[in-house]
Amino acid sequence: MPSSHDDDRRALDKVLAALIPEHSRSRLQGWIEQGHVLVNGVPGKIRQNVGADDLLLVTMQLAPEQTAFTPEPVDFMVVADSADWIVVNKPAGLVTHPGAGNWSGTLLNGLLYRYPELAHVPRAGIVHRLDKDTDGLLVVARNEAAQTHFVRQLQARTMGREYEALVMGHSPASGSVTLPIGRDRHVPVRMSTVTPIAAKEAITHYERLAFGYIDEAPVSHVQCRLETGRTHQIRVHMHALGHPLLGDTLYNGKLLGPAQRQMLHARRLTFIDPATDQPRSFDAARPDDMERVMAAIEWTSK
Repeated sequence: MPSSHDDDRRALDKVLAALIPEHSRSRLQGWIEQGHVLVNGVPGKIRQNVGADDLLLVTMQLAPEQTAFTPEPVDFMVVADSADWIVVNKPAGLVTHPGAGNWSGTLLNGLLYRYPELAHVPRAGIVHRLDKDTDGLLVVARNEAAQTHFVRQLQARTMGREYEALVMGHSPASGSVTLPIGRDRHVPVRMSTVTPIAAKEAITHYERLAFGYIDEAPVSHVQCRLETGRTHQIRVHMHALGHPLLGDTLYNGKLLGPAQRQMLHARRLTFIDPATDQPRSFDAARPDDMERVMAAIEWTSK
């Protein structure tokens, strides 16, 4: 620092930004707040003024994304596994893959903890995902050859994925939604069929299983089958149909009765086993919270 005059004293975060410009201002501020920057041996404060006579000690920290692929004990159910695959029943509330805002505590971290060999497979073997607040079945590859096999099944649409959902209103008896889906240009956390960015083909087939009322609002129990696997696909397509998922507030669904999340359950998964070339099929029972919502509905037709 060039001078000890008071006029040359500047805020700690600004001084660090000048001294180590390869790190963003927000990251430097985070280090200060977390106690990783000492000023004369004492944890500094972001707006604290420092000058030439002050001794700064910075303990640099890895970015969250640099530690995302760390094994961690995470609670999830393994339905079945083989030398080539693992079928997981993911609980609602668990993020599948690390990303912005969720760099740890994800299914991927738990998979690496329980199956260390997945560290040698891209994305720890994950080939398809479920939203954080969607529960149910997904398959994980235990080696690269199996992962390639599953990716090709997804591309060929030979991997079967069936879901149960509770939606607002009395939906049509059956049908298909084929509207392309892309990131919503106005609300980045949403996907859209109306104002999409880089929209991709998306196909959802649905069938109404029953309908009734909850808190005097009409609702339907539907089965959905995916041909494609776009982000939020069922949520976006049912919203586009005028029947958003019960509890899915991001897409105008309402929190009625016991519903505290989007009522979407990945109930059935089918695929061709890479080792035997034979079909495999798995089913998962509805979780307790969805059963409570089902019990709270006054069904008028099943």
